[in-house]
Amino acid sequence: MASMTGAQALVRSLAREGVEVVFALPGVQIMDAFDALHDEPGIRLVTVRHEQSTTFMADGYARTTGKVGVGLVVPGPGALNATAGLGTAYATSSPVLLICGQIESYNLGKERGALHEVEDLQDVFRPITKWCSRIMSVEAIPEGVHEAMRRLGTGRPRPVELEVPWDVLPRQGDAELPEAEVFPGQPPDPSKIQEAADLLANARRPLIWAGGGAIRGDASHEVAELADALNAPVITTHQGKGIIPETSPLSLGTFYSGHGPGQRTLPQCDVILAVGSRLHLTPKVSWAFQPHQKLIHIDADPEELGRNHATSVGIVADSKVGLRALLQKLEGGSSEWSPAELAAIKDDTYREIEGMAPLQVEIIETLRRELEDDAIVVAGTTDVGYWSYLAFPVLRPHSYLTSSYFATLGFSFPTAVGAKIGNPHRQVVALCGDGGFMYGVPDLTTAVQERANLVSLVFNNGSYGASLSDQQTRFGGREHGTRFHNPDFARMAESFGAVGVKLGGPAELGGALRDALKADAPVVIDVPMPVLTPPFQITPRGLA
Repeated sequence: MASMTGAQALVRSLAREGVEVVFALPGVQIMDAFDALHDEPGIRLVTVRHEQSTTFMADGYARTTGKVGVGLVVPGPGALNATAGLGTAYATSSPVLLICGQIESYNLGKERGALHEVEDLQDVFRPITKWCSRIMSVEAIPEGVHEAMRRLGTGRPRPVELEVPWDVLPRQGDAELPEAEVFPGQPPDPSKIQEAADLLANARRPLIWAGGGAIRGDASHEVAELADALNAPVITTHQGKGIIPETSPLSLGTFYSGHGPGQRTLPQCDVILAVGSRLHLTPKVSWAFQPHQKLIHIDADPEELGRNHATSVGIVADSKVGLRALLQKLEGGSSEWSPAELAAIKDDTYREIEGMAPLQVEIIETLRRELEDDAIVVAGTTDVGYWSYLAFPVLRPHSYLTSSYFATLGFSFPTAVGAKIGNPHRQVVALCGDGGFMYGVPDLTTAVQERANLVSLVFNNGSYGASLSDQQTRFGGREHGTRFHNPDFARMAESFGAVGVKLGGPAELGGALRDALKADAPVVIDVPMPVLTPPFQITPRGLA
């Protein structure tokens, strides 16, 4: 054991566990931790301008690097501001650690009105974390950090939260730093694997349905190998995009809001292998999973098995480990899918999407032409973002981020900053609506300061577009509270030290994006847009 302060124990434990970046906003209860970070050269401190950005940036960093993303905030308002990003990390199963300062230990539970007091703060975090804990002594800090890493590194990697009271951080104590561990993936039940292998070997029309858990489990090679072995097409959720290149003949595309290749494919399937997906199909469509079909479901979270659809074989396992075991047991297959048939399904689906959203698809095709294969795209809650779920071909895993079912307005820009900080040599583009972009504008200064040279496309229609479209359709055109005044985004970006570009229309995007990707500074491109209809406001075929 060695004598150290609580803050030193915290920072040295993070460094020992391999943490390289901490996204933080200072405040009195955590200044001892800032001071300790000053003496830890292995950890980069990124100071943000709003606490929500600590967890958004940590999420973007985590999902694109495979490392743990760490945020550090004060209790009370700081912690509450961070909950939007933490809830998003929960929805996307992202390994984010939020460290919160806390009021003095002797004031806990007293409701005296201590600075930044919330009673009980952990009640806020329990619904949006996998685990949360309060550390009350210097000696307990290293083990608390190690346990947080164990929780993040095993099973479903949802976020965790640690709290350390203000007076514990400067306190001197004896602490021992445990060694970092590499946690093995959860192995499957061999009998379940054999049962699944037998079903797949005899399937005439097998299908692989891949969700975000397959991406998070780093199972790209296994999904590709299994698809080839079975001659099975792959459909993904928007969280699972890129599990195999979407240019592959076996990749049919994405299911989203009742649209995509599922309506042409699922009714023909006899065996469906779902990997790392909640299987929550919204809206409910008549052509979705049927009782006569055999559903094999592999997931690291046992609570997901059978939650939304009855399974023939439910396998609790990390996606990579489970699929590798399945490949070892699989003895061929007899798939009847033909290359021509799959190509026709893919082409027909794309033409249908293009017919519903011609301008959006044109913009998305421009993006794909201008971006490198491993470019990171963060699709925000904006019309082009929604349509990119269906129309943007993702070519690499860990290169396409959404906010999943949380659908967090304001998510895309700060998340993209975190992704760029974690991947400085990769292109990073944030697809932002004008409403959502304004949530994170202060952190343009963070992007400039940290030389995070991402490109933000701000699709500008002067409104909360999806809500305005909803009023125009469901509410008979009774517009109210959905239009707003915008700043000049290009001039605003320039005032922050970024590059600002104002387009005359979407047709100018290609050249502007080409130049922006070469810039030695963050770039904001203002793209004027009409109010358009998102996919979830278009009734899909076969609505049940």
